[in-house]
Amino acid sequence: MAEKLNIGIILGSTREGRVSPQVGQWVKGIADGRGDANYEIVDIADYQLPFLGTTDGSEPGIAKWNEKLASLDGFVFVVQEYNHSISGALKNAIDFAREAWNDKAAGIVSYGSTGGARAAEHLRGILGELKVADVRTHPTLSLFTDFENFSEFKPAELHLTNVTAMLDEVNAWAGALKTVREKQAVNQ
Repeated sequence: MAEKLNIGIILGSTREGRVSPQVGQWVKGIADGRGDANYEIVDIADYQLPFLGTTDGSEPGIAKWNEKLASLDGFVFVVQEYNHSISGALKNAIDFAREAWNDKAAGIVSYGSTGGARAAEHLRGILGELKVADVRTHPTLSLFTDFENFSEFKPAELHLTNVTAMLDEVNAWAGALKTVREKQAVNQ
């Protein structure tokens, strides 16, 4: 029996009053019910990353962030749309790692006034540069219909199908890319 994959559900916001923890817990609840991988919430706020390029890079959060990413086989990004893109905090966190992202898979769950679709498209370009294979299925959540008063997450039932399909794809690709990483390690 193959060892279970480790998939991190990355919360892409550090803003006060953010709703990403609610969305992340919802995704994790669905994921845990599957029993096909080890899923965990990875909150970028926990790492207290400085702004890239403003320090000597010795802050302990930077090394811990890279260690966490290296321990994961794939990712599900919970992404909110800020001014038609991802948050500055998420971009900063992504940029604090390089090799730890390589040859892994990712899914995206986004939210915003247009379901966070524009932020997700920006994230896809960034992930491509980091050799992360993003999957096609993309649950999009509306601030108008999936949140009460824009703050209490109450997802429509229809999203369960998309989250399930996305997780199927993330796991398939993460498993395939784990094999690629293992072969590369042997050849080095």
